[in-house]
Amino acid sequence: MTKMIDSQMLFDFDAENRSMTKMINSNIEKKSVEKLTLGGLFAGIGGIELGFKKVGFNISWANEIDKNAAITYRANHKHKLFEKDLKDLKTSEVEKIDILTGGFPCQAFSVAGHRKGFEDDRGNLFFEILRFIDDLEPKIIFLENVKNLKGHDKGNTFKRILKELEDRGFHVKNKVLNSSEYGNTPQNRERIYIVGFKDKEVFNNFEFPKPKKLTKKIEDLIDNEAEEKFYYTNSRYYKQLKEEMKNRDTIYQWRRVYVRENKSKLCPTLTANMGTGGHNVPLIIDNKDIRKLTPRECARFQGYDDSFILSDKLANSHIYKQIGNSVTVPVIEAIAKKIKEALKYEWKWISTRTNR
Repeated sequence: MTKMIDSQMLFDFDAENRSMTKMINSNIEKKSVEKLTLGGLFAGIGGIELGFKKVGFNISWANEIDKNAAITYRANHKHKLFEKDLKDLKTSEVEKIDILTGGFPCQAFSVAGHRKGFEDDRGNLFFEILRFIDDLEPKIIFLENVKNLKGHDKGNTFKRILKELEDRGFHVKNKVLNSSEYGNTPQNRERIYIVGFKDKEVFNNFEFPKPKKLTKKIEDLIDNEAEEKFYYTNSRYYKQLKEEMKNRDTIYQWRRVYVRENKSKLCPTLTANMGTGGHNVPLIIDNKDIRKLTPRECARFQGYDDSFILSDKLANSHIYKQIGNSVTVPVIEAIAKKIKEALKYEWKWISTRTNR
């Protein structure tokens, strides 16, 4: 078989069958994939955008309403951030994009948020996502929420979401992934991920990532000591904590009236209210004494490396909230890689058989 190179095309001539087949090199598709642009709704501190950026996608813009989250976002990202209520953001203000993402507010569907769903104003923000889909016509959508979204209102809420997306021409796959199983991050954090494609072939090519071995341990992400303000030495609960906290290789939670040990050797799900001093405060024993996780340590449990800027302009309570509301970056990166793989056609064969 003889090969001839013509520009970016490769041709194989089969002498025996007297036919020629044209092959399109995947590098051509790869170049176009890396030019795909992304817009992010409900961006928070930019965990979804960061995960896609790590894979090579170009971030065009993002939207976030919380002024404190916007401070952290701008400290770490260079692209345009629209700091306003999504209901007030006109689609004409933003550039058209290929991929639309959104970790839309989960409180309306979570146990902690009393699961009011679309009856909650935060749940109704899903329809703002549809407004952007209708006007911007992205090729791909990526949504993230709490796993309870799937079972909310006996599954009817989730069925409605899928129908709205399918009615707009998307082929949709969804899966609940745990950060400890798919992000090599020792945190027990289950979230549902919804990925939709306009192109049926790309949809067929897409698969969610497979579980990966957890090699990181809690102690890998925790500092030996911290600033004095993080210790519980002067807490009225210190005596009780001292009696019940014995193991240094796990994380405990103060649950208002009792201490809970996480025997799984995983960090419990980090929450937005963990920095308020009440429910769900993650506690550890370090070289010095009993203390809560620092904001930097919490960021590590969400997959942010230490180069990610946590602004000293913000109170720790704001940073804890931002990290608790964030996604786990390595999980996003793993899914983004699979999306990129689905977009790359390794070799396309177009037969141009000729007979003599």
